[in-house]
Amino acid sequence: MTEDTTPRDTASGYTTPPDVLVVGGGIGVLGAAFALAIEGLRVRVLEQAPEFGEVGAGLQLAPNCTRILHEYGLLDEAKRLGVVPDSMVMFDAVDGTELTRLDLRNLERRYGFPYIVIHRSDLHTLLLNACRRAGVDLATDSRVTEYHRDGPRPSVLLADGRTEHADVVIAADGLHSVARDRFVGDTPVSSSYVAYRGAVPIDNVRDHHVHENAVVVHVGPRCHFVQYALRGGEMFNQVAVFESPKALAGKADWGTPDELDEAFADTTDQVRAGIPLMWRDRWWRMFDREPIDTWVYDRVVLLGDAAHPPLQYLAQGAIMALEDGWVLARHAARNRAADKTVDWTATLAAYQAVRPEHCRRVQRTARAWGELWHLDGLARAQRNAILRERDTHDYTFVDWLYGPTALEPDEEPPAFVPIPLGTPPSTIARG
Repeated sequence: MTEDTTPRDTASGYTTPPDVLVVGGGIGVLGAAFALAIEGLRVRVLEQAPEFGEVGAGLQLAPNCTRILHEYGLLDEAKRLGVVPDSMVMFDAVDGTELTRLDLRNLERRYGFPYIVIHRSDLHTLLLNACRRAGVDLATDSRVTEYHRDGPRPSVLLADGRTEHADVVIAADGLHSVARDRFVGDTPVSSSYVAYRGAVPIDNVRDHHVHENAVVVHVGPRCHFVQYALRGGEMFNQVAVFESPKALAGKADWGTPDELDEAFADTTDQVRAGIPLMWRDRWWRMFDREPIDTWVYDRVVLLGDAAHPPLQYLAQGAIMALEDGWVLARHAARNRAADKTVDWTATLAAYQAVRPEHCRRVQRTARAWGELWHLDGLARAQRNAILRERDTHDYTFVDWLYGPTALEPDEEPPAFVPIPLGTPPSTIARG
């Protein structure tokens, strides 16, 4: 093995090894790298691919994320690249009736920051450019195969035999994290649900009477369909999610297009009009992991999906990863001495104290929310009745999620308690 301490990005100007190594190349990686770099730390990102990039379609960024983008000075650019919708509306996918809605303009007044939707690649590029401006050392073709936390400084072993060291290593290497496998040893949990996506020019769907100024979700038995505009209203994003019978039967080839068509056969004309526009040559099987209590292993720390991969129903996956980086950087700044050295023991202890419990609640709530969306029969009718009675400006179920990101641990973190079907809406409103 050889040790490499030479930066590949000469713009960074590093003459010594970095303070922080960040492993991965996604949105959470770039967010953490930027947050630490603007605090004056030398940061190197190790991306296994030949170049930085992102796949997928749309992302929803709630106020708990746009608040952070505002602090970074990136919110105005994100708004220009995306769309600021007026509302979020939920319909029954079978009978087409409206169930409930959020007034997103009022939501902005309540929390101080907007709800925006943006193409995943646009947000990724925005953060990548911000990292370049901040002097982050961005290394590609750098696949990490092992993490070592022994000794005064942690290290990573790369596939080409190089070893890299730093004061702290952030493992943000995704759902199939090498670090998580090394330190935790658990495996991803399949939900048996699969997602199809498709982003098309807005003119292709205007005949379908789509809602151009809203985030819309149609919820049905074992399926749902999401729609919203992107890129200043020029593109239209659609996501079809359904439970795969093949997955439930234990078959390997699950989530195929024939299952997509069958899952939405009994939905409204509005939904069925969008199904042929899905990309049918690729699909995303939906996994999460069980929440874990420990994210910090000496000077190696988990971040993003390596720590807390959620199911997608709360649209908080990328947001939680950006929150992780923001909290970590804020505590690094709090624990920096006059000589600019960071007390990483205190910093990582604070990160460990704040983040896991919140993300545990998000993960568990996302699972329960998905179950609520996909009900059938009497349970579906009960759900619909409860949702129709909810006041548009009732924020009791999102205050904990969209409120300010905590820097200090709660004395008694609130536990998520699933709402039993048939619970009177007045009881739900009281929390």
